[in-house]
Amino acid sequence: MTASSPWQPKIRGGSALAGMRRRGRSRRTVAGVVVAAMALTACGQRPSQSSGGDTKKPIVVGASLPLTGDFAQPGNEAKRGYEIWRDMVNAKGGILGRQVQLKITDDASSQDTVVSDYTKLITQNKVDLLLGTFSSLLNYAASAVAEKNGMVFVEPAGGATNMFTRNFKYLFFAQQASAPHQADVFVDWVKSLPPASRPKTAAYPTQDDPFAKPVIQTMQKELEALGVKTVYSSVYPADTTNFQTIASTLAGKKPDLIAQGAVFEDGVGLVRALKQLNYSPKALFQTSAPSNAGQYSKGIGEANTEGVFYTVSWDEDATTPVNADFVAAYKKAYNADPAEDAADGFAAAQVLQAAAEKVGSVDQDKIRDWLHAHTVQTILGPLSWKPTGEPNGKFLLAQWQSGKVEVVGPPDLATTKNIVNPKPGWK
Repeated sequence: MTASSPWQPKIRGGSALAGMRRRGRSRRTVAGVVVAAMALTACGQRPSQSSGGDTKKPIVVGASLPLTGDFAQPGNEAKRGYEIWRDMVNAKGGILGRQVQLKITDDASSQDTVVSDYTKLITQNKVDLLLGTFSSLLNYAASAVAEKNGMVFVEPAGGATNMFTRNFKYLFFAQQASAPHQADVFVDWVKSLPPASRPKTAAYPTQDDPFAKPVIQTMQKELEALGVKTVYSSVYPADTTNFQTIASTLAGKKPDLIAQGAVFEDGVGLVRALKQLNYSPKALFQTSAPSNAGQYSKGIGEANTEGVFYTVSWDEDATTPVNADFVAAYKKAYNADPAEDAADGFAAAQVLQAAAEKVGSVDQDKIRDWLHAHTVQTILGPLSWKPTGEPNGKFLLAQWQSGKVEVVGPPDLATTKNIVNPKPGWK
């Protein structure tokens, strides 16, 4: 049944690569790459810290993106977001009266290349400002280059925990929350329910993934603090394809809530296995799998998506500043609905623009200090940061309803007042 809720954007299926931006597909350590980054940039110089400067001279914004390789699809969407932002800004006179130029290189989804690219952008191209690359894997290495050179590094996709344990001063993640806090908005919804309506028991099957695990681990702790009893908690290998054993165990435990750290195929696989056993929990949350839009609904059957929860960073129908203009510009340029990854890129550029305009220059220290002290309004909503560059906000809570996705929380950004609870049985 669909219950009315005081919780209050509409996502047309979401980004097919939304899950990828929250995970790294390589387990390779980045320590060696970061050491190399520090060595390469030891003698680097950041650009002049002057004010706006010659209004005839453009402001050059540098970025390296994975336009080829493993992260090519989200990387190219981020590039679209950057380019739409540039065009919209220039149409209104630029930044500080200067037109904006983008200097974008292809890091080929390689940590080594991304270090070389940002080193060159700073020390040879002498760009005025920097925007980040895509994925924590690449941004971990790239941000070390920026930090060494004292340049602000606003990145659109890189929320892994280790991004924010290095005490960097110039790093800013331009989404609402880091990986461990991406499900906080779901916990808020559970808290909003009358105690008698909350799940009494929960199960937490999670892929061994550096982005999925922190989401579920944090959720488990927070729900246990609310009195939700854990009846199952287990981590399965990333290459797991057979979910019959896990599903059988879950069916035997009969949890009210199943919260799965699922990237994509594993989310589909568990639902299929549960369906075969005819066990349907009262509530189902999956981290990234449901954001894969048509692939997800095709994989489990559209009717079986009903009531499934997940979290996202952006909503096409949000009433946030400039969002309608961004959506219109994207559709005009590409004849398609905007991807979440493009919106994340656009928002990162908005952050950089806001700071430069407020301080009246491209002075890196002034921009850094202003961002640490202020909230920036973006198409994702308001963004602010801890001293480490970790954001302070919360993601949007999305739910599949009647074959499409609605945003159901937080209340002030919702596209519907209705939340499907409990989830109907499998079809």
